[in-house]
Amino acid sequence: MSNVEKAARLLYMLRVDFNGLYRVNKKGQFNVPYGRNKNPKIANHENIMSVSNYFNSCNINFLNVDFEESVQEVQENDFVYFDPPYIPLSLTADFTSYTEGGFTFDDQKRLRDTFFRLSSIGAHVMLSNSDTPLTRELYAEANIHEVSASRAINSNAKKRGKLEN
Repeated sequence: MSNVEKAARLLYMLRVDFNGLYRVNKKGQFNVPYGRNKNPKIANHENIMSVSNYFNSCNINFLNVDFEESVQEVQENDFVYFDPPYIPLSLTADFTSYTEGGFTFDDQKRLRDTFFRLSSIGAHVMLSNSDTPLTRELYAEANIHEVSASRAINSNAKKRGKLEN
């Protein structure tokens, strides 16, 4: 498939799958089930063109690389926001596989080290994660702010909504 065909397929899948979630299995294959959209709006030409023009006019680059590689050129006063797969809230809530290799605890530690390295060069760094003892231990030296967040994606509908962690 051409890049345009791949993009079109991705846009389609994100419109018809469960809650617009993007996730792959260990083989790197898209593995989100279909949602219950009765009449999804697959494409909005005006919006697609507007977003494309914005990205092209603002010199925005999209990278498909490891997070450490993506921030190699960060400098003082740059702003970096990380939103990794969160540390599980419990031993049974261990889903962190949004990518082929998953996001392990070692990856969480690499992210922490990257976070503090960028901060030490004067970059403004912000990160989201769950509020767990392990998260607080990893980021004990950081300025932590607790926020409530709504969660729209959960296989159990009763667990969607406001979360304190």
